[in-house]
Amino acid sequence: MNKVIGSAREACADIPNGATILAGGFGLCGIPETCIRALRELGTSGLTVVSNNCGVDDFGLGILLRNKQIVKMISSYVGENKEFERQYLTGELEVELTPQGTLAERLRAGGAGIPAFYTPTGAGTAISDGGLPLKYAPGGGSVIKYSEKKELREFDGRTYVLEPAIVGDFALVKAWKGDRYGNLVYRKTAANFNPMMATAAKVTIAEVEEIVEVGTLDPDHIHTPGIYVHRVVKGTGYEKRIERRTVRK
Repeated sequence: MNKVIGSAREACADIPNGATILAGGFGLCGIPETCIRALRELGTSGLTVVSNNCGVDDFGLGILLRNKQIVKMISSYVGENKEFERQYLTGELEVELTPQGTLAERLRAGGAGIPAFYTPTGAGTAISDGGLPLKYAPGGGSVIKYSEKKELREFDGRTYVLEPAIVGDFALVKAWKGDRYGNLVYRKTAANFNPMMATAAKVTIAEVEEIVEVGTLDPDHIHTPGIYVHRVVKGTGYEKRIERRTVRK
């Protein structure tokens, strides 16, 4: 029952090239910084990463992107990452842009064992009709891969689009506290995508700021039960950066 691993590098060592990774966080809030650095050191490549965005140029998932370890992103927006934009427009990176709420629900459905669901979001747009550029030709310019048309259905006079669930090979999530059984507590907005991603992968690696004794966490306050978590690692060297700093003059 002891799921604690000695280091992030050890916890991530068996993630193979070509894996699909669910990476928690929103912007730079609640991201698994230590595990991302471990993947950078390991050099794991050909990754498909599902995350709300891709960090910034020199931090978070951005360091994997800059190192050309990611070949496809499934995200809701580009964010503050110029390298993300450059790689997408020059055909180096495949990008599947998904409405933010739909992305969250696709992950929740994957964790609940629901293969697909209907949502009104995107119905009657390029999201449902297809034609969104997924990948550009090398050097940019022409598009070599477009999104496909999705199934539509009407309920009570409103049109809905069928969206598939997302299940990853590995999930990298960031929690505030965790015990050796893998029970996790997230802190405030750092919860974001982490709880649903923790349930939607074949192997979940939880990076925590503090490892506590079993029984310390109030059962009513546990956000992710340990049954979903396979490995726990204590994170180190957190920078807690601000994605876009705004101050008064």
